[in-house]
Amino acid sequence: MNDTRKRLGDLLVESGLISEEQLQVALVEKPKGQKLGDALLERGYITEQQLIEVLEFQLGIPHVSLYRFPFDQKLVKLVPKEMVKRNLLIPIKIEGDKLFVAMADPMDFYAIDDLRLLTGFQIETAIASKDDILRAINKYYEIDDSMSDIMSELNVQDDVQEEKITSEDSPVVRLVNQILQNAVQQKASDIHIDPQETKVLIRYRVDGVLKNERTFPKHMQSVLIARLKIMANLDITEHRVPQDGRIKMHIEFHPIDLRVSTLPTVYGEKIVMRILDLGSTLNDLNKLGFNSLNFKRFVKLIENPTGIVLITGPTGSGKSSTLYAALNHLNSEEVNIITIEDPVEYQLEGINQIQVNANVGMTFAKGLRSILRQDPNIIMVGEIRDRETADTSVRASLTGHLVLSTLHTNDSLGTITRLIDMGVEPFLVASSLTGVVAQRLVRKVCRDCATEQAPTKREIEIFAKRGLSIDKVVRGKGCGTCNMTGYKGRIAIHELLELNDEMKRVIMNNESFSKLRELAIKNKTIFLIDDGLLKVKQGLTTTEEILRVAVAE
Repeated sequence: MNDTRKRLGDLLVESGLISEEQLQVALVEKPKGQKLGDALLERGYITEQQLIEVLEFQLGIPHVSLYRFPFDQKLVKLVPKEMVKRNLLIPIKIEGDKLFVAMADPMDFYAIDDLRLLTGFQIETAIASKDDILRAINKYYEIDDSMSDIMSELNVQDDVQEEKITSEDSPVVRLVNQILQNAVQQKASDIHIDPQETKVLIRYRVDGVLKNERTFPKHMQSVLIARLKIMANLDITEHRVPQDGRIKMHIEFHPIDLRVSTLPTVYGEKIVMRILDLGSTLNDLNKLGFNSLNFKRFVKLIENPTGIVLITGPTGSGKSSTLYAALNHLNSEEVNIITIEDPVEYQLEGINQIQVNANVGMTFAKGLRSILRQDPNIIMVGEIRDRETADTSVRASLTGHLVLSTLHTNDSLGTITRLIDMGVEPFLVASSLTGVVAQRLVRKVCRDCATEQAPTKREIEIFAKRGLSIDKVVRGKGCGTCNMTGYKGRIAIHELLELNDEMKRVIMNNESFSKLRELAIKNKTIFLIDDGLLKVKQGLTTTEEILRVAVAE
């Protein structure tokens, strides 16, 4: 077996997918018993598709894409669900006395033997990616079971009974678990349960874009919503006012935290769940996609003992992830870090986190004043929403604290105007603010179907306007891995404004906005659009994505 493993690494190096150093890093750092392929996937050195192609060549076993594969429903009855899930395999077709099976690990001979004894067929294997197999299992084994069960039960009696929606093996419980599991597996950030006039839509937001996942008949609405409300400890008898709650659970051995919000609409209650995957928090500054100049400047900003560093951008632009990564970088036993958030998204070890609670009068401003009596070194304020919070934050930074916070503005320079509009005196803004990071998330080109193309005339113009040249762009054709979108995963683009003495003088004297902009350009500030276009040049994303979130002046 060792011999094969060695060959896999060599093959990957020979085909230019990884470097010798990456191979050595993975071999040294992987836990005992973990397969080399899995270790390389975890570190993001290769994609699952690339690994499958090399394995196909190494083992001589064909690979199969299960996306839109014509499945035979009779096969679902042939191999039990427990076996399929335990061994990550799925039967795909029968020819004569042969059963063809797609497996994530085609070298699992025990599973192949079990299958042969169970079905009486000769087993022929093919390789498929783990995600592909899990998606197929969810589609053909799970939902259809519970769907038909629920249908039959609901047709018998239409009232929502307590035990029907709480007992673990009732169909509605299985169905809801399935919806959640599916969302986590597709790496969705939000799940929307949308009641319509004649149906209920289940929609997932994947990589920032909403897509319809399933449609359920209208009469299933009440049980679905009742089940989710019970899980989130909400009042199931109250349908007229919005409610908020949380669900903590484990999906595929991963701790998942769901923030649940209900809203009464004309067709019933709409539920939106924000998924926080506690296992995969971005706690590493190096993984946030800063370009090298911005990275150096950002680390310098957050390592200042005093001052305010603001992170700005619209909702869902990854501001919290950047803040948490910064806190993680600063977290050590020599400093006292206190945060006040609404709500506390991720719990961080060694950091005191406070939750805002408007019902008892615990607002950002009030909490912040109390924090200042707790001898803090670093304070993180979830969001500056009003003048009082802004004033207190400014004064905290002037009395020798480092304050990190977020603000909803479009760009870094707009933040200064916004603070002054809020009523903070210009001289206070100038003396306290040390830097602003404006941030957006853009979708990354799927590595499995990325193809190089010549740039269009319009793209060449856009690049030339910013003083850049471009000779090739990378776009995804669309494949099973990325659900035919051509994009998989997201990356951040940043604009980092470091305030120097000249800029502070301009703010104090209330001079024009254009003067600030000139100074920012002189100080080699990389604007959002420029950072985006640089990432297009690196083949990480596309020009369309950048123009969707950043304005070309």
